[in-house]
Amino acid sequence: MSDSNGRESRGKLTERMDAFRAMCRREGLKVTPQRLAVYKALVESTEHPSAEAVFRQVRKNIPDISFDTVNRTLLMLSNIDAAFVIEGTGSPKRFDANLKTHHHFKCIKCKRIIDVWHEPFDKIQVPRSIEEKFTVSRKTVYLEGICDKCRGK
Repeated sequence: MSDSNGRESRGKLTERMDAFRAMCRREGLKVTPQRLAVYKALVESTEHPSAEAVFRQVRKNIPDISFDTVNRTLLMLSNIDAAFVIEGTGSPKRFDANLKTHHHFKCIKCKRIIDVWHEPFDKIQVPRSIEEKFTVSRKTVYLEGICDKCRGK
C-alpha cells in the first residue's frame, strides 16, 4: 500500500526488505548494510532514480559509501531481478524497483519517467523469428515524448 506521495507503508517496506534479504541469500550474496541501503533508497523513491540520485540519498546515512559501490549494487539488483534498468536514449540509466508488469514513458524535455499501465502492451507477441533465435525473458514498452506538464508550458 502506498501513501499519497507514492511511498510504501512501513509494513510493506519491511516485507520488501525481508524478501530482498532472502533473495540475496538464495543468490549467495552477503546482506551488507550498503546493499540494504541502496535497495531501500530505490524502493522508497517515488521517481525512477539514476545511480547518482540513489548515491546522494544513500550518502545521507552512509557518508563514506562510494559512487562505484552504489552503481555496482544497482547493477547487481538488476542481475538478480530485484530491480529493472530503464534504458533510454542519451541519458544515464535509471532504475525501478517496481517489479509488477508495467511500461515507461520518458519526457524528452524534463527527463521525468512515468509508469504506464496498459494491458495490451503486456500481451505484445514476440515475432516467431525472434523466438526461434533468442530466449525472451521480459517484454517492455518504452515510450518517449513530451509529458503533460511540459506540454502545458
